[in-house]
Amino acid sequence: MRVGIIGGGVGGLGAAYELAKGGHHVDLYERAPFLGGLASTFNVGGGRLERFYHHLFLSDHTIIGLLQELGLGDRLIWKESTVGFYYRGRIYPFSTPMDLLRFTPVGLVDRVRMGLVTLYLQRVKNWQKFEGVNAASFMRKWMGRRNYDVVWGPLLHGKFTVYKDEIGMPWLWSKFATRVSSRDRSFREKLGYIQGSWGVLVDELERRIHELGGQTHTSATVTRILVEDGRVRGLALQGADGSQSQKAFDLVIATIPSFTLPRLVDLPQDYLARLQAVEYEGAIAVIWVLKRQLSPIYWLNISDPDIPFLLVLEQTNLVPPKEYGGKHIVYTANYVPREDRRWGMDARAIVAEYLPHLKKINSEFDESWIEEYYLHKEPAAQPIMKVNYLQRMPATRTPVAGLWLASMSQVYPEDRGTNYSLRLGMEVARQAVAEAKGQGAAQ
Repeated sequence: MRVGIIGGGVGGLGAAYELAKGGHHVDLYERAPFLGGLASTFNVGGGRLERFYHHLFLSDHTIIGLLQELGLGDRLIWKESTVGFYYRGRIYPFSTPMDLLRFTPVGLVDRVRMGLVTLYLQRVKNWQKFEGVNAASFMRKWMGRRNYDVVWGPLLHGKFTVYKDEIGMPWLWSKFATRVSSRDRSFREKLGYIQGSWGVLVDELERRIHELGGQTHTSATVTRILVEDGRVRGLALQGADGSQSQKAFDLVIATIPSFTLPRLVDLPQDYLARLQAVEYEGAIAVIWVLKRQLSPIYWLNISDPDIPFLLVLEQTNLVPPKEYGGKHIVYTANYVPREDRRWGMDARAIVAEYLPHLKKINSEFDESWIEEYYLHKEPAAQPIMKVNYLQRMPATRTPVAGLWLASMSQVYPEDRGTNYSLRLGMEVARQAVAEAKGQGAAQ
């Protein structure tokens, strides 16, 4: 069977690999000049670093299993994570139950209340019970107003900005479930990383796809999904040199943001409405290459409206600095709506705005610590999963026969994540082929 894959992120690569293993002829098209999507890498200090931060949880079984299958299991490294919470000029450890009990910005009763609600959410298995529940309302009611104002409100605002009061509780439940499943017997959270970067996985998937007879095409834009009599027939393509071509396919799997699919194909109104109803936020990340460590915390949540980023992630508190020539790597990251003014700002302007706030994280910080900085922007990084999202989520099987969608907006209730994109891409690939074979047999 001839299958065209649109999108060369980890989900698209996973789908292509799964199909190639099954003996199908696969062509994958990525408009960027590189593969990997949000997990793509670039060179820093002699090592490779993701454009947007990535790590693994112990519950990321799809990626862990794939790494083992590809002979890369020995590349997995696991380390106890360090989580912190910045509030009113001070960093509080936020990794263990004891850290919670010592979290003095809220009173003892509030701390106990937060612990009990956290324990309850971690033990809930049936997330569908929360489908009609608003996350902000739930946290205000059960965590209490003080806990919401200090912790959960700022975190929701940092993640979802203008959408913070519309998010469904299943999304927030998934965060609790993921974090508890990545804790060991001592209740310490462990996070994983691929030694050598996510690029090791991307490169090996590409190599295996080629070895199995498939093809990957970068700097290749799909301009149209070709349809005849309600069935996919192929793709119209534009090369890096502007050349136009068409290629026939029996199946097409699009691993692109759901709102972009209508630009490529005409769809019935009801399915089109579902696609267009899914809103996205973008991500903006500044990567700082420093001479010194900024803090001992890997994942630092920011609860300060005056600081213009929601997260400080110090990569080299998980991965040794020697991987980057002895340099210390720090991400300052934001999720932002399409109206955010920073979309129009260049790296120098954003860095100038962020610089004074790094001194709040470490009073000794000085601009002379900075050796380099990089800016990466992605306009479709975070689907907005509102209340009753399951009822509105687009199906992976589109109304066009042979056309499938495997988008980050369909990993619900899980949050955006490489493991979930990979899992969805591989699942959709298997289902698409199985249904196509079944229809062929029926005919």
